[in-house]
Amino acid sequence: MSNLKTLLLILNLLLVPVALSEPEAIQKLLRRLDSKRAPASVQEAAAKAVLKRLLPTHEASFVFEIVPKDVCRGHSCFKLHNYNLSSQHGPQIIIEGTTGVELASGLHWYLKYWCGAHISWDKTGGTQIASIPNPGYLPPVKDEGITIKRPVPWNYYQNVVTSSYSFVWWDWERWEKEIDWMALQGINLPLAFTGQESIWQKVFMDFNISKENLNDFFGGPAFLAWARMGNLHAWGGTLSQNWLDKQLVLQKQILSRMLELGMTPVLPSFSGNVPATLKKIRPSANITRLGDWNTVDGDPRWCCTYLLDPSDPLFVELGAAFIKKQIKEYGDVTDIYNCDTFNENSPPTTDPAYISSLGAAVYKAMWEGDKDAVWLMQGWLFYSDSAFWKPPQTKALLHSVPFGKMIVLDLFADVKPIWNTSSQFYGTPYVWCLLHNFGGNIEMYGVLDAVSSGPIDARISKNSTMVGVGMCMEGIEHNPVVYELMSEMAFRSEKVYVQEWLKSYSRRRYGKAVHQIDAAWEILHHTIYNCTDGIADHNTDFIVKFPDWDPQVNPRSNISRHNLLQMLLRIDVKRRSLLQDTSSDLPQAHLWYSTQEVIKALKLFIDAGSEFAGSLTYRYDLVDLTRQVLSKLANQAYLDTVIAFRRKDVNAYRLNSQKFVQLVRDIDELLASDDNFLLGTWLESAKKLAVNPRERRQYEWNARTQITMWYDTTKTEQSKLHDYANKFWSGLLESYYLPRASAYFNHLSKSLTEDENFKLEEWRKEWILFSNNWQSGNDIYPVKAKGDALAISKSLYEKYFS
Repeated sequence: MSNLKTLLLILNLLLVPVALSEPEAIQKLLRRLDSKRAPASVQEAAAKAVLKRLLPTHEASFVFEIVPKDVCRGHSCFKLHNYNLSSQHGPQIIIEGTTGVELASGLHWYLKYWCGAHISWDKTGGTQIASIPNPGYLPPVKDEGITIKRPVPWNYYQNVVTSSYSFVWWDWERWEKEIDWMALQGINLPLAFTGQESIWQKVFMDFNISKENLNDFFGGPAFLAWARMGNLHAWGGTLSQNWLDKQLVLQKQILSRMLELGMTPVLPSFSGNVPATLKKIRPSANITRLGDWNTVDGDPRWCCTYLLDPSDPLFVELGAAFIKKQIKEYGDVTDIYNCDTFNENSPPTTDPAYISSLGAAVYKAMWEGDKDAVWLMQGWLFYSDSAFWKPPQTKALLHSVPFGKMIVLDLFADVKPIWNTSSQFYGTPYVWCLLHNFGGNIEMYGVLDAVSSGPIDARISKNSTMVGVGMCMEGIEHNPVVYELMSEMAFRSEKVYVQEWLKSYSRRRYGKAVHQIDAAWEILHHTIYNCTDGIADHNTDFIVKFPDWDPQVNPRSNISRHNLLQMLLRIDVKRRSLLQDTSSDLPQAHLWYSTQEVIKALKLFIDAGSEFAGSLTYRYDLVDLTRQVLSKLANQAYLDTVIAFRRKDVNAYRLNSQKFVQLVRDIDELLASDDNFLLGTWLESAKKLAVNPRERRQYEWNARTQITMWYDTTKTEQSKLHDYANKFWSGLLESYYLPRASAYFNHLSKSLTEDENFKLEEWRKEWILFSNNWQSGNDIYPVKAKGDALAISKSLYEKYFS
């Protein structure tokens, strides 16, 4: 321990020759990052290229010009001016900005608030640009122009697992669209994690570890995020050299475009995760084997990875080598590096001095590779492992590096902020982040009021150390309303009145104002998008996360039959159409709003359908809302089935179980009517990256497994992570979720009609075997929509709610 304290003292002497205050340190960092940006002409050309890809007809209508921060008193900003109001030819609007991102953001702001346009991910309906006037007829801004400043320097983007849940099968064409979207939304601090396995291969080979010895270190393509964090190894692998090489090429394309637009990419750094063979090569190194992370039986083929202790000199040696290798491959592109050594991996002792020593060692590994390095850390550990990270431990970690050399992501600030219970992270700069999504689940959900006010409250609070806002969802391409509002908060200095903003949003999204739609969004604001229960919203609807349990009443229970039935049937009809009594032993699907109110919103959406023929944004929202309503109805049908089973009511059991099964079929047909809810798209994108049959089989298995079982099983025990990344996709419901429910209900029915105990283990055996076969399957699923979404939605509404 004394050696560690000595190391900490030396580090402090080396790394902090002059103590800087937090604001001074951040300003110094910003100036240094500004000096690394591409030339003005490159950023202007990059912004113009974004315009050309988005709106080629208006390429000549805008002029882009990079300006210094001095024009906005040291802030990042964009300005909108009229160019020449007397001419209908040539440029009409000048957009000035401090970087290429600001130029693209200024373009987006103008298209939204002067032209009524809307831009979202293609898989959430894409763009609505029909409202933009023709070239020569663009609306002017005020004579004096418009200036929009960033109240905080950074707009951060991505979770460390987004690369696996959403980006894993992307090619450059899809990445180019994403970076355009990022620039238009004002994102200037994106995570850039693609291709790092290729860098690690080069580094470990320099340490005498062969390519073959890395085969069981890297995970498969769909599980790389967790291999990087040291949660698992080899699961879904091995990685081919083709994968490694192509991902490195892709990363260089990604970084090049980010830099052209003036973004600051965040690169990975060393967190201590090492191959097993390093213990043999360096037997004296302080390498320990970690405990189990979510396997069913501790199978060493993928369980229990190896961690090099940060106090070991080899940690700094490896960490510095990794940073230097990235600089050699990519150039000097950033000073900001992500590291989450202690994410779901607590230090071995709560001693603050020891924790401080570990933090200093982690930073020293970065500093040895880049003397200007800044450590960006996800703050999830302070929430998820709050029992360990008490104030002394938290402060020790945060203060283990010089001020301005660490930035914390307040990852779950939309629901469980840490800044307000930690004295502003004890003076450490932080980013207010929206987490919002887990596993890429498809669920209409949000906390719009918190998004519209939380960043403002944090920024203006006493002694605030907030330096940015961010979006850290585990998976993307859902709930476009949430991400549009959150992106705007990067440029908002005051709270947003959400109800008025939503009226503007819906008009932009669909291209016109329709009173039924305005009324529907008012309902959605106060129901689906007003979750205040503090529960992290994993989608637990029973279709996609089917309960794995024995629903028979426990014979040892001292609850009388009468009281049990009263408990089961206690339903608040006004506020809940699903049973939510937490005293009940029934499964609980997350529900935070009145389903009856949302059914009204659906009716309003359907009634407005004739106004939106051909609108992809309307179609997406209609299908998503109908799915949301029907999935909650299916939850009720499931509970009614269980209640009937417990009451031994054969007729009611049959009626409700058949209703659940029919709802699965109906939702599958509904989802098939929109291109954005198709299983086939996910699977085909995976297979498209393969260059040989072996890769094709591996990539498809990875893609199928991640969204179903996720991790390992035994013959009678499902993966502990089954359905974590569940999806409401047509094809997945019909071929996977439906057989699961049908098999379960068949076993329940046999138990009921033959008056015998429910054989849970028999059902599990049957289901796990089916799932394993499905995961290894190669059936082809559609990649094009079929059917009329509005007609299907109308029909289903009449079927279930008329």
